[in-house]
Amino acid sequence: MSKPKGAPRRPDPAVTPASPCPCGRAGTYRDCCAVFHQGRATAPTAERLMRSRYSAFAVGDTGYLLRTWHPTTRPGSLDLEPAQRWTGLDILGTTGGSAFHAEGTVEFRAHCSVHGQAGSQYENSRFVREDGQWVYLDALSSPGIGT
Repeated sequence: MSKPKGAPRRPDPAVTPASPCPCGRAGTYRDCCAVFHQGRATAPTAERLMRSRYSAFAVGDTGYLLRTWHPTTRPGSLDLEPAQRWTGLDILGTTGGSAFHAEGTVEFRAHCSVHGQAGSQYENSRFVREDGQWVYLDALSSPGIGT
């Protein structure tokens, strides 16, 4: 039986509530990004939203990814590669994006493996506030997944 497009996939069994958070911040997934994924809090900065979106990719939470995507650039559905495992996140730089800003950027490199092949994705993402909440708008530069 296939799941509908955009339906959340089950979390990667390697990520449990007690696991270190995939975003790389200190603390467990339960106490870090899960609070955003479950709607118990909203990301206070563009960087925290970016980290929580990375964690959403790691646990397969497409619903959160779509909810935190600006409506003008959000796709109708999102299909994640089931064989892809996100293995680490490097924040390379930020501009704006604090509680006092209306927009900001987060430059990062996300590491992954697909069918055992290591790769990474570089992106300089743009975030804006929509109704007081940080949302992902688009990528200023994103050459895709490479080695």
